[in-house]
Amino acid sequence: MYKVIKLRSRHFTAAPFAPAVAASVLLLSFLSIAPGQDASAPQLQLITAHSPAIIDAKASVPAEGPNPSIEINAGDNISGNPRRFQYGLRLTIRGVYDDNINISHTNRIQDYYFAIEPGATIGFGDIWGRTGNYVRLDYAPSIFLFLDHDEENAVQHLIRLEGFHQFARLSLTFSQDAAILKDSYVTLLSSDGTTGQTTNIDVGGRNRVDIFGTRLGWTYDLTGKTFLSGEFLNTVYDYENNLISSDQFSGSLFINYNYSPKLALGIGGAGGYNWVDSPTPDQTFEQALVRATYQATGKISLNASAGVEFRQFGGNGAGDHVSPVYELGATYQPFDGTTILVRGSRRTLNSGIFAGQDFAASNIIVGIRQRLLRRIYVGFTGGYENADYFSTIRGVSATRNDDYYYVEPAVDVMIMRFWTVGAYYLHREDFSNFTNFSFYDNQVGVRNTLKF
Repeated sequence: MYKVIKLRSRHFTAAPFAPAVAASVLLLSFLSIAPGQDASAPQLQLITAHSPAIIDAKASVPAEGPNPSIEINAGDNISGNPRRFQYGLRLTIRGVYDDNINISHTNRIQDYYFAIEPGATIGFGDIWGRTGNYVRLDYAPSIFLFLDHDEENAVQHLIRLEGFHQFARLSLTFSQDAAILKDSYVTLLSSDGTTGQTTNIDVGGRNRVDIFGTRLGWTYDLTGKTFLSGEFLNTVYDYENNLISSDQFSGSLFINYNYSPKLALGIGGAGGYNWVDSPTPDQTFEQALVRATYQATGKISLNASAGVEFRQFGGNGAGDHVSPVYELGATYQPFDGTTILVRGSRRTLNSGIFAGQDFAASNIIVGIRQRLLRRIYVGFTGGYENADYFSTIRGVSATRNDDYYYVEPAVDVMIMRFWTVGAYYLHREDFSNFTNFSFYDNQVGVRNTLKF
């Protein structure tokens, strides 16, 4: 039976993805524990609203295209046999002081809140390393309880079903995501309990949005040196409060060449169709892309893609819009216990608050984690995003431009193999030429995490 999802004034049928949708839901992808890594240690994660590995997300539900994370890391694999059933359980409790809970420019409200964030991972196969065949389901609800403003109490849900299967020449991956949110964050839970890495600067404030994403990816070996790869993506943003919802289908195809054991190069393209609530017109787009993957040593890895996007607008839409697009990811582990991650992207996203407008979202995020004395983990994450708006309808003036950044130092101490306590500070700030969207916010939090 097909699943029909209502998007305000329209319906669409998710027939091609109905089995995955029925099986689970979620958004926001995640960085996994590498094989052999100590799963009991706090893990460094970078979440961007435009990350290509997740779903084609957008900064308006914070900033990354394919996404945020609900990774749950257990202590050890339950079974040494990767084909057997495995599971992991997690509970994080945070106490937080926030001096601007609604990320408002004028109506700044401070409060204390508690976040109760349990999580569970179940699956078959190589669910921790993700190098062999596997099927994995993650579920991570979050309960927010405010001390003085209990009207802001909320329960949110992140769910993800994913899998991988390797045939002789063909490999297949899939994921089905759902995020049921009421907050200014897209990232609600990362593997070390950190929150607030990505903010909904387009819409702002605490708004209800349901995000659904489906991804089907594949690679096929043609020869020892060449292979094909591609993916199909479907992303739905369903807002409440009369904001602008959207729904996008897209696909990509690349031909790739293994230039050396360390370097792979690819050339290809992508295209899709974007439905947006009226009066913003529906849109089509095409992308011409090149990409490279470089594994210099066991300590350095790099993947990047770049190209140009051509976007057309239906109805009374403006003329064609041409924009550069790119995705960047790099990992550097210079010493044992030290990890440096870099992520960046630029893509075109629909505005959830301004009718007849899209925006180009460009971001860069850097994260550093250092282990000290075997039990202490010191980390720092910082990011910057620019949102540059443009008109999709003739006669509409689009002049908004935002510069958003955040910094988040943190420290965690592993008391026991399954028990970690920590503290963090978050400062985030948006400078917008539309004054009502500017804000600054400070948070101080302590957290307690149990993993089994």
